[in-house]
Amino acid sequence: MSYQGKKNIPKITTMSYQGKKNIPKITSERLLIKGGRIVNDDQSFHADIYMEDGVIKQIGDNLIVPGGVKIVEANGKMVFPGGIDIHTHFQMPYRGTTTVDDFGQGSKAALAGGTTMIVDHVIPEPGSSLLEAYDQWKQWADEKSCCDYALHVDITHWDDTVKQEVETLIKEKGVNSFQVYMAYKDYYQMSNKELYEICSFLADNGGIAQVHAENGDLIAELEAEAVFRAVTIASQTNCPLYVTKVMSKSAADVISQARKKGNVVFGEPITASLGTDGTHYWSKNWAKAASFVTAPPLSPDPTTPDYLNTLLARCKGVNGVEERMALIWDKAVTTGKMDENMFVAVTSTNAAKILNLYPRKGRIAVGSDADLVIWDSDLVHTVTAKTHHSEAEYNVFEGMELRGAPWVVICQGKIVLEEGTMHVIQGAGRFIPCSAFPDFAYKRIKARKQQAARAQPAPFWISLAGNLRYAVSQPRPHAHTHTHTDTTHRHTHTHTHTHTHTHHTHTHTHT
Repeated sequence: MSYQGKKNIPKITTMSYQGKKNIPKITSERLLIKGGRIVNDDQSFHADIYMEDGVIKQIGDNLIVPGGVKIVEANGKMVFPGGIDIHTHFQMPYRGTTTVDDFGQGSKAALAGGTTMIVDHVIPEPGSSLLEAYDQWKQWADEKSCCDYALHVDITHWDDTVKQEVETLIKEKGVNSFQVYMAYKDYYQMSNKELYEICSFLADNGGIAQVHAENGDLIAELEAEAVFRAVTIASQTNCPLYVTKVMSKSAADVISQARKKGNVVFGEPITASLGTDGTHYWSKNWAKAASFVTAPPLSPDPTTPDYLNTLLARCKGVNGVEERMALIWDKAVTTGKMDENMFVAVTSTNAAKILNLYPRKGRIAVGSDADLVIWDSDLVHTVTAKTHHSEAEYNVFEGMELRGAPWVVICQGKIVLEEGTMHVIQGAGRFIPCSAFPDFAYKRIKARKQQAARAQPAPFWISLAGNLRYAVSQPRPHAHTHTHTDTTHRHTHTHTHTHTHTHHTHTHTHT
């Protein structure tokens, strides 16, 4: 991305200390954004933002701030919460290969596009330890990530040992989302029975089930059938469901209809499915065709991207590291499919809420992390592999002209992009733990359980020798209780005769 003319260069100045000795060296630990229009998912308003030590400290007009503060003049531009890419695969080994971008290069690309936090997938080899894989991924990210990160863990096999590890990851390691596969037959794929058990276990422990939804027994195009099956199982187990990589119209429709019925299900289209289609698979240039290969595959229907962008206004997230925010702005906001507030929701806030990181992430508020993007809605740039920050040789959006781009990017209270220049430090990223039972996902489920409990008849508890033995809900027993109290000796004699004809049980309790 190039900046055309001086008008696009942000004005950044520094306030000096007045009459102070031993002036400390000030870098960008104290920042003041002046004259911006703050955009959250629910409101927009004009105000200044003061941040210190990576946290937003003040929001308002005519703020009183310390000296030595670096000032960024926003000149009326919009200020968004930093984007959150909820689905990345950096430095991922797979059958003797490794993804081209490691955590350093991938997170740098994220920051260049206005994304200030990534959530990467830990993918253990089938049969191996989930905890060991988690430790390995975390080590890689700690060494190289330029921005904050969290981790999903994929469940690639299922047994009692894995169940114990999942519980440990939720309660001790800061992981609350786990992906299962309905594809990759004989490798990652889970049976319906295993999927049901996993969803039940996650529901009991406050986790979120993610599904890579394909029909692994048939052809990959039957995405909608797999999504419907996953939605049904998750609904039966009261487990929040997050469908990754929504590629087709029919799969998107299944999710949309399920949400209308009250199911707790979230959909995640990837940037590729929103910006391009599968017609490129027939390119005579083999390398170009190969660069479009995804799982699930892109839809060959060229009308799919526009359809998915329309549904995105009711969806919950989008991924794609560097181009994601500019592409959604161009395809959805400039075309009137969503407003600026919904843009913030689908690129940042919803992800933060799903992962239980809100309002630390995903919102501009006092006490929130100072991860911010000053957005230039008029800046036009052309996507090309020649200038993108990924190590990939091709870009599936090659030659696409997009309107809207980050002007200044701030991560952890430090300016990491200004005047089109990156200022990043590998290893500066922090692991951000995600806690169980996110309210955004579990609020409706808890209400549904309470309603169901009120609708059920009270259970009939049968006690023998002081120990709980069993319970039956039907039929209700006939109980006759006779109580005689001797007030002189303060003895109470209670005789309870219970007759349940179903079990022919007679219990006599003397107190």
